[in-house]
Amino acid sequence: MAKARIIFHVDMNSFYASVEQAHNPELKGKAIAIAGNPKERRGIIVTSSYEARHKGIYTTMNVGEALRKCPDLILLPPDFPKYRAASKAMFTILRSYTQLIEPVSIDEGYIDITEIASQRHPIEIAKEIQMRIFHELDLPCSIGIAPNKFLAKTASDMKKPMGITILRKRDVPEKLWPLPVIEMHGIGESTANKLASLNINTIGDLATVDEYSVRQALGKNGVRLRIRANGEDNREVDPNSIYDTKSVGNSTTLPIDETDIEELEKTFQKLADKVAERLDAKKLCGSTISVQIRDADWHNHSKSKTFQNPIYNKDVIYEEAIELFHKSWNGAPIRLLGITVSNVIDRKQSVEQLSIFNFEQFAKQEPIYELIEEIEKKFGKGVIQKGIEIEKSSYASKTSFSKDFLEDLKDH
Repeated sequence: MAKARIIFHVDMNSFYASVEQAHNPELKGKAIAIAGNPKERRGIIVTSSYEARHKGIYTTMNVGEALRKCPDLILLPPDFPKYRAASKAMFTILRSYTQLIEPVSIDEGYIDITEIASQRHPIEIAKEIQMRIFHELDLPCSIGIAPNKFLAKTASDMKKPMGITILRKRDVPEKLWPLPVIEMHGIGESTANKLASLNINTIGDLATVDEYSVRQALGKNGVRLRIRANGEDNREVDPNSIYDTKSVGNSTTLPIDETDIEELEKTFQKLADKVAERLDAKKLCGSTISVQIRDADWHNHSKSKTFQNPIYNKDVIYEEAIELFHKSWNGAPIRLLGITVSNVIDRKQSVEQLSIFNFEQFAKQEPIYELIEEIEKKFGKGVIQKGIEIEKSSYASKTSFSKDFLEDLKDH
């Protein structure tokens, strides 16, 4: 019988604000907030200290409204290099216990302590980690302890700040099932509304609904959420899972130095599927794709391409990667292949770019196109060339992206 796992979810409390307070002790105990543009009253609050939250300040609140509610609120611009340094220091502490660490964002991660828990009690380890992060970095965190990732994440949200919570499968009916379904990790307002149409209002309702109904309403995601509502989650803590605010990629070393094009294309297909899967898990898309080739003599070659609109569809990733590969491969035996999608952003952000930014850009260019058309009527087609010619192949990806983009909109 497999050994029961012991998973921690370490979640930094009010991370950006806490880092600012750690760097400037004069801010401790005061209501502070990080705003995208603190000078603009129409800007929004990115995060706030617990002192500010007690005064009614919350993430996404308009800056002007926040100042009316809390006139003594201290507004600060975000300092991402500072936050990344603090994040790196926090994960360094976690890795001093085990390499089974999976970062999931700048301020949270999973840690599988199953092996080391055979020598020390999990509570003792959790308290030590929490105190080390607090004393060494001057940062508060909450830790959830559970047999799987879903329950560990849920547990870490139960006590903030500086909480340590154990959540076992046997606790689920009593502690989770009575809660509104929207309080379950992984369920947003749109999904909660769809579930409400099925008269599923609590986590318990979701746990006990028949699988067919929830599959009809939400597809595979509905089945997955139903499983989680029962406290089940078989995902492993994956140290190779890539958390990077800039790129998502995957590479593989081939079993032999390969020259067979069919085998190489199969490898690219697997890599594209994996990259698309990771992008999908984090709801990301990226505007640049790169391929990496390492030949049998350990020479590295790479080639990249940037698109007007971000991509995330596995077929598009595969097609573009293969095209780049054929442009850069000289026929030498290959030892390693890799695909990376970079300049990644949240898909919701890409929706804003497509609906606002691109529209405005094309609207501004429209008079230019009309002028070119008039000149070409007089002097002939092609008399005027644009300074930069966009590769035609990018439009193929744009078509596929647009189709997926529209499908994605239906889910929000």
